[in-house]
Amino acid sequence: MKLNRPALAGAIAALLLSRGTCVLAAPDPEALVDQHHCMFCHTVESPFLAPSFQQIAQRYRDVPNASTMLEQKLRLGGRAHWGDTAMPLAAERGGPISREDTHTLVQWVLSH
Repeated sequence: MKLNRPALAGAIAALLLSRGTCVLAAPDPEALVDQHHCMFCHTVESPFLAPSFQQIAQRYRDVPNASTMLEQKLRLGGRAHWGDTAMPLAAERGGPISREDTHTLVQWVLSH
């Protein structure tokens, strides 16, 4: 039996889902920034209520274990490292955030 491309793609998807395996696309960092209201306090280039993404990247890009610390702070909130403004809890910024989404956001910020 010969399958055309759409039928083959559907068959592969059905097989993966039936086996409990599904490959999902990585979330778009900019969509996550919007979803978690990051721009309420941060901007890409200039400090606002909190440091810019470029400032964060400059400070932490080459610091060992910085991404782990930043991911934890993003998930749980935390004391201020820049001035007087602390990082609010995720629930105060748009809801819970997964470890995967946190990792995606931190890597995106550190790329600036």
